[in-house]
Amino acid sequence: MEEKVLLNVEGMDCANCALSITRSLQKSGFQDVNVNFATGEVIFDIVESEKVDLAVSNIKNLGYSVIDRSDVIQNTEEVKISTNSFDETRKKFLISLAFTLPLFLHMFVGISLLHNPFFQLICSLPVLFIGITHFGKSAYYSIKSGVPNMDVLIVIGSTAAFAYSILGMVLHPDQAANFLFFETGATIITLVLLGNMIEQRSVKQTTSALRELSSLQPSKAKIILTDNGIESISEIEIEKIKLDDTLIFNTGDRIAVDGIIITGNGITDESMLTGESMPVTKKSGDNVISGTLVIDGSFRIKAEKTTKDSALAKIISLVKIAQNNKPEIQKLGDRISAIFVPVVLLISLATFLSAAFLFDLPFSKALLNSIAVLVISCPCAMGLATPTAVIAGIGRAAKSGILIKGGSTLEQLAKVKTIIFDKTGTLTTGNFKIKKINSLGLPEEEIQSILYSLESHSSHPIARSIQKELSSLSVNEIKWKTIQEDKGIGINATTESGDLYSAGSFQMVKHFFSDDTHNIYVLKNNKLIATVDIEDELKPGSRQMIDRLKEMGIKSVLLSGDKKNRCIEIAEQCGIEEFYFEKLPNEKSKIIAEHMKSNPTAMIGDGINDAPALAMATVGISISNASDVAIQSAQVILLDKKDISILLKAITISRLTYSTIKQNLFWAFFYNTVAIPFAAFGYLSPMIGALSMAFSDVIVIGNSLRLKTRKIF
Repeated sequence: MEEKVLLNVEGMDCANCALSITRSLQKSGFQDVNVNFATGEVIFDIVESEKVDLAVSNIKNLGYSVIDRSDVIQNTEEVKISTNSFDETRKKFLISLAFTLPLFLHMFVGISLLHNPFFQLICSLPVLFIGITHFGKSAYYSIKSGVPNMDVLIVIGSTAAFAYSILGMVLHPDQAANFLFFETGATIITLVLLGNMIEQRSVKQTTSALRELSSLQPSKAKIILTDNGIESISEIEIEKIKLDDTLIFNTGDRIAVDGIIITGNGITDESMLTGESMPVTKKSGDNVISGTLVIDGSFRIKAEKTTKDSALAKIISLVKIAQNNKPEIQKLGDRISAIFVPVVLLISLATFLSAAFLFDLPFSKALLNSIAVLVISCPCAMGLATPTAVIAGIGRAAKSGILIKGGSTLEQLAKVKTIIFDKTGTLTTGNFKIKKINSLGLPEEEIQSILYSLESHSSHPIARSIQKELSSLSVNEIKWKTIQEDKGIGINATTESGDLYSAGSFQMVKHFFSDDTHNIYVLKNNKLIATVDIEDELKPGSRQMIDRLKEMGIKSVLLSGDKKNRCIEIAEQCGIEEFYFEKLPNEKSKIIAEHMKSNPTAMIGDGINDAPALAMATVGISISNASDVAIQSAQVILLDKKDISILLKAITISRLTYSTIKQNLFWAFFYNTVAIPFAAFGYLSPMIGALSMAFSDVIVIGNSLRLKTRKIF
């Protein structure tokens, strides 16, 4: 996995805080900067330690604190989503609300105390103090760094209303009531705090997939220690587990690290990590994955990886970095947001000047119109439009056993119009079935016995598949005197009576037999007695998946290095009209490049032998157990190797997420485009503007959260 620098930052409380840090680091030359205010993490491409110091300095100059740094990260197995920021914002909101209500009520209630200028001043001071301390620091440092954020608008708007009210009290004590707008400044601060609070709570909900994945990691495990031949069981922290340690897991335990079972057996639930809904039987020699649950049984394992290198840690790291990765569509929003605040300030100033001097409106009305422009233009919804949808979409995919490497991959997968499939292990199971036994004189049952007895001593995948299939039949196993396997050619064995039996490829018979269309040739004493035709076992649901892709407007292509006749058979079974056979890796890459000229093209394979093709495609999709090679070679990893139809989920989630991003951005831009003129011409008060701004955040966040529960099919 690509190395990154990770900084844990304290003090970010909204999307605009994250945007300020992003812009500042980008101005200093840092590449692929991703900032997540919900987790407090800043991630960027690996640089030398001195450059990391510069990044830390930049962040501190913006008024935030770097509480932890990792100059090189490959895995971030722990998810830290603090609730301190939300609790602090909620406290500030409740205090502000308590002092704002009396100010707000004076417009509806005739109690003389509520109309007293000094009472209003006293009530507004705590709210103004909270507003200045909460938004002022960020506003100041953003201006200082040359990247003003929306907090600048909030501070200017609320302070202007407060200052104008003070001037009214001092200059016009007899008519002070006509110049008091303390409630406007206080309401702006209170409602924006409410928006921040909603934002923080909602964005944390979109990170639920990370928290759920993190919760799969147990904190302790039982280790078996041996002292002078006497075994004892001790409980240790999982961080202390070392390679080759022997651990024991019983019913109800979560497996702490990746390992191999050395004794015992059991049944595990791997659904959260692989998408495999059925329980998996485990026995000695089988691999187990960290984070999976032991449903029944007991076994000992030898630790093959530490917690930091486990499959679960890699999945969490991949999901976390992916959720920070930005799609191309967000760049439009970022570019607009970068110039938005200065433009709004100019519009606000123009509103005030034109209202006061061109249209000859009262000074107070001109000021309120300009303040309304500042408040209603806060680009919170723009900042939230893409990241909330990306986080929710990638989280939904992860829970379905699909790892998507970032928002850019989501966008590319949503646009794919052609999918090129590898054959073996993708559309087929990689297991083989006997299609036909062509006996040349002997009974088929005898040929079956010879085949089973020979192939049970071979390690070739085809041999293992044939042995498994024939084991269910009543075959008479032959006892061999000698047996020898010739790799790549076949296997030879002799009986006690001296007969020689052989089974292998065409290489065994090519010197006397010309038909090379069969898969296995069986000989007795160097004479051909049978040929065997085998076929790949099609994965369940493959045909239905191809049909569904057609309905979605996606073309399917088969691309394989296998023989022509086998590729034709699979293509016909799946309903694929375009197919290529006997292609080498470099030829596969050329075919993919040709398809990419006309349409965005995805390649789906096993992530190992198809690595060049996966890298070439618009989107590389790997079917794998999240092995290192698969993670590095593909942008999408389907963790359930058995269920190919999970690809439909990946595409559907990507399309829904991309659609949600476009909806969010449309709402954010539409809101500001429509609202600013209304505010400038005095049709929206600053208080209504602040409420509308908070409401736009709720709409954007709520639309993104729908991705967590929307029906996929």
